[in-house]
Amino acid sequence: MKKRNGLLMLVFALLLSLGLAGCSGSQSSGTDEGGKDSGTDSGGETAAGGTLVFGRSGDSDALDPAVTTEGESFKVTVNIFETLINFGEQDTEIQPGLATEWEESEDGLKHTLKLREGVKFHDGTDFNAEAVVFNFNRWKAGNKEEFYYYASQFGDVLTEVKAVDDYTVEFTLSRPIAPFLKNLAMSPFGIASPAAVEKAGDKFTDSPVGTGPFKFKEWKRNDRVVVEKNPDYWQEGLPKLDSVIFRVIPENSARLNALSTGEVDLIDGVSFSDVGQIEGNADLQLFDRPSMNVGYLGLTNTRGPLKDKKVRQALNYAVDKQALIDAFYSGYAEPAKNPMPPGIAGYNDEVQDYEYNPEKAKELLKEAGYENGFEMELWAMPVARPYMPDGQKVAEAIQANFADVGVKAKIVSYEWGTYLDKANKGEADSFLLGWTGDNGDADNFLYVLLDQDTIGSNNYTYYKNQEVHDLLIKAQTLTDQAEREALYKQAQLIIKDDAPWIPLVHSNPVLAGKADITGFKPHPTGSDLLSSVEFKK
Repeated sequence: MKKRNGLLMLVFALLLSLGLAGCSGSQSSGTDEGGKDSGTDSGGETAAGGTLVFGRSGDSDALDPAVTTEGESFKVTVNIFETLINFGEQDTEIQPGLATEWEESEDGLKHTLKLREGVKFHDGTDFNAEAVVFNFNRWKAGNKEEFYYYASQFGDVLTEVKAVDDYTVEFTLSRPIAPFLKNLAMSPFGIASPAAVEKAGDKFTDSPVGTGPFKFKEWKRNDRVVVEKNPDYWQEGLPKLDSVIFRVIPENSARLNALSTGEVDLIDGVSFSDVGQIEGNADLQLFDRPSMNVGYLGLTNTRGPLKDKKVRQALNYAVDKQALIDAFYSGYAEPAKNPMPPGIAGYNDEVQDYEYNPEKAKELLKEAGYENGFEMELWAMPVARPYMPDGQKVAEAIQANFADVGVKAKIVSYEWGTYLDKANKGEADSFLLGWTGDNGDADNFLYVLLDQDTIGSNNYTYYKNQEVHDLLIKAQTLTDQAEREALYKQAQLIIKDDAPWIPLVHSNPVLAGKADITGFKPHPTGSDLLSSVEFKK
């Protein structure tokens, strides 16, 4: 067995925490990558308890993390549920979580995890190996449409999950999965109370029960989710807050106004044009989220003219990405040319982007038989996201770009849940969307978003390419990182030519909060743990 140093990392993290102020939490200490005040140094005494009101742009679509792919849901569930493996405070390096150490067999087909003892679910039942087995069996038995992430990250490759004893679990694979441990740290794989799942049945998503620092209290749809302190949390002294209210305020300007007037304490989805205003307000502070995202326009490969690769390439040439960045991102973004950001290992910087060239776009459209253009729908996101601060305005700019080459795009939008559902079913011609990475691995971008296996889950464009599929599956099975990266680079070249997307931007997300907030560390995955957050006196 190849011993993984989970226990050693835990000891190191505990020793390190003694020398760091405000760095307690279920994820071990990372680095503050932001250039602005991160709110991690209290600069004085802090007040215990209190309620944090977090203003966000949209509601959750589910509070069972296993059945959603939506960031607004994970924003809440990461505070209710915990995973076997954790990520670092502000990175995706793996750390002990509900598992304290792990081993991998030489052939990569077995992973043995030792579990943390003395942990209880919010309903008072014990967390143990049988609870872990129950959760994985539940996800495996469910259908692909319901348990998107399980199907895409493990699927039939995970053949057995066995309780060796009360606090040891063994996972058996039919082939190696290189990012297996990182996958376990992803928010969808939070461990739920078996008793609560069996009691609630299909209603579990409305009454979630985990082991996390906060317990679910109430959910008023399209208004608020309230969680309260778990008094029996296994980490002594946490959480600092008594409760958190996640409030839905769709408009960016209204959300900032609510922060300025004291109606909320923390907001995400800050418009980049508002950064200067916030910096000039002594009562507020900015938080930088380490960037790990991509915003894109998906081109559904099964619909009308978009079935033709030349048409998709033409639309790529038609979009002025730098103009989008100048108009809507205030310099807090860079143009995207690949479906994954530059910081991910395996990124292919040798790929040559489609330059902004309307004449080339017209030439390709003519070759494809659309010299006079065509009509299509362009779906605009109804909510703000770090990679898409204003979906309607971005859609309008792209609409104008398309009009310049003879393509008439009708802008369409829906309520967020409906938007996702209909786009997932392939009903959109083109659609604005994006992705914030779950685990910092190339597999989580290329395979999850563009492999033929994930059509019906996160591959909304219905893109299929057998050569890409073979490369991505092979990359999953290799343990040599350099070999994996070479395969991912090759896949990106093919994807660029096939043009299932128009990659638009990689943004540098910004959040804002009251000046008296301390202990808040935005995570690159967008799932922010709030257990160490408190207010200065």
